[in-house]
Amino acid sequence: MSELSSNITPLRKESFGQSKIRNSQSSPDLPRTLSLLDATMINIGSMIGSGIFIVPAAIALHLDSTLLIVLVWVIGGVVSLFGALCMAELGALMPQAGGQFVYLREAYGQLAGFLYGWTLFIVIQTAAIAAVAVGFATYLGYFVHFTDGEIKLVAIASIIVLTAVNSLGTKLGATVQNVFTFLKVGSLAAIVVTSFLMSGGSVANFQSINQSINPTVHYSDLASAFAIAMVAVLWSYDGWIEITYVAGEVKRPERNIHRSLLISTIVVIGFYILVSLAFIYVLGVQNVAQSSLVASDAATVIHGSIGAAVVAITVAISMFGANNGFVFTGARIYYAMARAGFFFRSLGSIHPRFKTPVASLLVQGAWSCLLVFSGTYDQLITYIVFASWVFYAMSCGAVIVLRRRTPDVHRPYKTWGYPFTPILFIVFAVALAGSTIIESPRDAAIGCAMILSGVPAFWFWKRKMSP
Repeated sequence: MSELSSNITPLRKESFGQSKIRNSQSSPDLPRTLSLLDATMINIGSMIGSGIFIVPAAIALHLDSTLLIVLVWVIGGVVSLFGALCMAELGALMPQAGGQFVYLREAYGQLAGFLYGWTLFIVIQTAAIAAVAVGFATYLGYFVHFTDGEIKLVAIASIIVLTAVNSLGTKLGATVQNVFTFLKVGSLAAIVVTSFLMSGGSVANFQSINQSINPTVHYSDLASAFAIAMVAVLWSYDGWIEITYVAGEVKRPERNIHRSLLISTIVVIGFYILVSLAFIYVLGVQNVAQSSLVASDAATVIHGSIGAAVVAITVAISMFGANNGFVFTGARIYYAMARAGFFFRSLGSIHPRFKTPVASLLVQGAWSCLLVFSGTYDQLITYIVFASWVFYAMSCGAVIVLRRRTPDVHRPYKTWGYPFTPILFIVFAVALAGSTIIESPRDAAIGCAMILSGVPAFWFWKRKMSP
């Protein structure tokens, strides 16, 4: 596209949120009810799921050094922060429902935006909702023994409950998110504090880099191990973009979107580092690496037999809260696509009483439940994992594209460190996607096929829009 879009008129001085620079398809029916606290809790709650309870063991398996473990968390956090900084500029510039769908469409054209929304619906968001729901049900099984079939039923029930809650009002969905995010943050803080203050841990477990790295290890092997650990770390940080999906419902978006992105990412970086250090302090690097349930093992050392139950409750709370964030935000993408004429028209409707995209929420919930029932969600996520980072790279590239195309448009927030910030993020994202393709070419090929399946769908809706 040669300009920001046919629906966006670049101006020099006016604020983006107050001028005519807006998508003609953005809906005034979505009330701006989300405060800075709500926006921040949505992002924190979406980022903190099950990863921090699983990933530390995978990292320690590849990096048997406390220093390197902390370093990989820091670098992964900084990379995620760079992505958040880029999304902050785009979110403040285009504070509409739809997030990346809107950004990619404005930067690269309608097809790019549609393929992202299409992929999000068929796999990225819905398969994630299904997987997290099953994880939630599995951890509940610690207290009540469930068969495999019952786990699926509980998972489906949780999706139905969250879909209903978020259909009944944006503020209600945000309140649920706030409650569960505060609970999970409090639980993580309790894990950190008790790990360091109660007996069971030791400072001696913090191995120095000289103690833990074999001097005969080749640097290329170390770099490879670090790269593998980085993939796990970036997966744990994923979710920092969620608030942009509901930007059309954030109060004072020119201020609150970028603030919520920055605050949430920095808070999660701090928690992830502290929790990882707490596990090492209690168990030691080698025991962390050998543990299949590192959080439970650490809690058992500190709290005895009750520790595992405490962790099971914590993880269940964490996953339920994360899924509320996914359900809440994902539906706004399909809503925005429908409003733009590129999805089923009914999904662009707003409930007259609750002022929520109920149709979009229901379709998302139904497809997610079907994925739970089919049991294919994990494999689908494997197929498409690299695609998320390709779209992230394209979105950060959109900052550069739109800066050059419309330099005179007023930007309420400008990415710190531009152009190095988006460039560095793009390099990491492309490297991550590339390594996935090299390591699993078959999965990557299937993932590409899923994305490209949206091309005929795009032309179908494109023809329907033609006069």
